[in-house]
Amino acid sequence: MRLIALLLLAGFAAFAAPFAGGQEYPSRPVKIVVPNAPAGVSDIAARILGNRLSEFWRHPVLVENRAGAGGLIGSEYVARSAPDGYTLLMGAVGEFATSQHLYSKSPVDPLKDFTAIVIVSNVPMVFAASAGAPFNTIKEMIAYANARREGLAYGTAGIGSLSHLIAERFAFESRTKMVNVPYKGGGPAGVALAGGEVLVAPLAASSAIPYLKSGRVKMIAVTTARRVALAPDWPTVAESGVPGFEATNWTALAAPSGTPRDVIGRINADANRALAMADVRERLAAVTTEAIGSTPEEAAAKIRDESDRYGKLIRLIKVKRD
Repeated sequence: MRLIALLLLAGFAAFAAPFAGGQEYPSRPVKIVVPNAPAGVSDIAARILGNRLSEFWRHPVLVENRAGAGGLIGSEYVARSAPDGYTLLMGAVGEFATSQHLYSKSPVDPLKDFTAIVIVSNVPMVFAASAGAPFNTIKEMIAYANARREGLAYGTAGIGSLSHLIAERFAFESRTKMVNVPYKGGGPAGVALAGGEVLVAPLAASSAIPYLKSGRVKMIAVTTARRVALAPDWPTVAESGVPGFEATNWTALAAPSGTPRDVIGRINADANRALAMADVRERLAAVTTEAIGSTPEEAAAKIRDESDRYGKLIRLIKVKRD
């Protein structure tokens, strides 16, 4: 009987081990690495979500900014970290879908080096025009651009930036003649648009709103699939003449490849729990950001699809950051 009891106990322990491991996580502080400077979309998402996870786990969730090389420095740091759930990456479209295509020798392959955990947030982008632009809708903008031999100049945050890639994607899908005028960041691009240096620019909605309120720019369309709750009167690009167009700056939480499934499951469950809470959603909405949430499988599919889409675009327009 003693032997049978020991065997049953051993069997139960083996069965319960993965569950127990998941329950014990985390047993010490967790670090979320943001591969960009503070105050960006990934940093905001990491800090809002991290604060709530700290409360759930009763262990600190520390946010560490490791900016540089278009997000590759921070991404590589996490990819090479121990796959134990204690070093995570909060990245955006640049880290998960574009950087690996923009650099000939990227040290990181997001599809191989990370395990997706959850889609955290979504930041709408908009096409905004200077107040004096001779067009007010997407259809009018396309007609204006195609009527000019040189096309329509648009301002962006720089070559290979998300705003550049969104505009090129729009130009390709709508068959519009457009010419990139790169600036040193989204801030200067917004200033140039407000000052009339360029007639149109793709901007984060949060960046466009102050200029809209001042009357120096006007809204043309938002790039989300559906109208956004913060401004339901803004038409989408898709409904304005370019069916199926959608391009936003989403963020996702990921862990180094090989992180145990029970740990991924624990983080995912608690992240979704946090993102469903009213105060978390309100804090994100205050900075023009939508809380999302997903399964790990949905997050992985999103990263694969966006990487494929932007990879094809980058090869088509032959852009490199090397």
